Amino acid sequence: MHRKKFAVAPHSRDEAIGRSTLRSAFDHPGRSLLVLALVAAIAGCQRDESTPIAPRGADLVAASDTRMNPATLAEGKKIFRFDTYGDETFWTDTLRMHEVISTSVSPVTALSVGLKVDANALPPEVKAGIANKSIDLNSPATTATLLKLGAVVGVVGTVEGNTLTRVGITCALCHSTVDDRITAGIGSRLDGWPNRQLNPGAIIALSPALTAAQKAVYNSWGPGKYDARFNFDGKNDPTVIPPAYGLAGIHGETFTADGAEVKYWNRYVAVTQMHGQGNFSEPRLGIDVKQSPDLVAPLLDRLQAYELSLQAPPAHSGSFDATAAARGQVVFAGPGKCATCHVGNLFTDANVRLHPTSEIPTDATYALRSATKQWRTSPLKGVWQHPPYFHDGSAATLADVVEHYNTSFTLKLTTQQKADLVEYLKSL
Repeated sequence: MHRKKFAVAPHSRDEAIGRSTLRSAFDHPGRSLLVLALVAAIAGCQRDESTPIAPRGADLVAASDTRMNPATLAEGKKIFRFDTYGDETFWTDTLRMHEVISTSVSPVTALSVGLKVDANALPPEVKAGIANKSIDLNSPATTATLLKLGAVVGVVGTVEGNTLTRVGITCALCHSTVDDRITAGIGSRLDGWPNRQLNPGAIIALSPALTAAQKAVYNSWGPGKYDARFNFDGKNDPTVIPPAYGLAGIHGETFTADGAEVKYWNRYVAVTQMHGQGNFSEPRLGIDVKQSPDLVAPLLDRLQAYELSLQAPPAHSGSFDATAAARGQVVFAGPGKCATCHVGNLFTDANVRLHPTSEIPTDATYALRSATKQWRTSPLKGVWQHPPYFHDGSAATLADVVEHYNTSFTLKLTTQQKADLVEYLKSL
């Protein structure tokens, strides 16, 4: 096994702490925590300078066809939900998270940091026990039972008798939630939906393998945020967990479009963030991770097929003012200048261009840490259901997004136009 070493020169206290974390908690520099940063903040823009992107290959067009072989999609769903790529080695042997869960993480604690429970994996008697409170949700032993049932979304555990001995994570941890049909945090899975209640930093900070300074960094992230570059450059600059749906037919599924297809980011995350066993190379960032055998590569095609089959959720009936939304569509295409970049049925120009950070009135730090050092325009389907907005979550609501662009680009929209535009965005 070979890993390319590289120096990190911290320029701030956060970066120094990050480097300490990199060297002591993650002595393999090709790894860190989990996030699938696949899509960006709303990136509407006024100007049209662009960087061309190569056309998508025929193989990717075929892979994006949601009428693909049902067996392939079923396999991809299983991979998305349950495959750890062998990352138990890190989460169990290095971070000792099985010890933490066994002694300190009750279902109540797990739900408080945003973990979700798949109600469809629960036997009727367990669901009844939760409903009538005969099952103790304050006991870590109940968490072990839920893991044994395969009911904790994105977490896979090996339970021998009543003892949790191994634990790993899957793609679904950050990129699935539930519909809360039983109670808050317990319901049917919603794959592809970003888990904005999940607090990855707080979860990892529970590890007994970390120092107080390292835990302070992770606890600083907050719910719904993760830094997928932290272990490489030592900078503490988390982004919101993005959705993993509505990506079929779109180039550059990551918000800086480092790779043209979902497989690129799946490999990056599986190997360097989830700590699965596989290979990932990115010369533009000096990353070269090699592990044998590669447990990730054989699964990527099926995983991508499933992810591309996930449709953005339509807005609920009555969740927006249809008359105002119709007016807002006119604003979107006209005085709001949104359609300059959010073009066509996909609501993005990502298939033909990327945008320099100078074009986008938002914090450029994260983009400048990426391979492209540019932004791609985010698709807008389903945007109604995953606040906050922008890559850093700096806009709490869609009204904040509209106001930000109205001010930054001096659009001079009226109060009515801004309100109508919000209703249109809520309808997408």
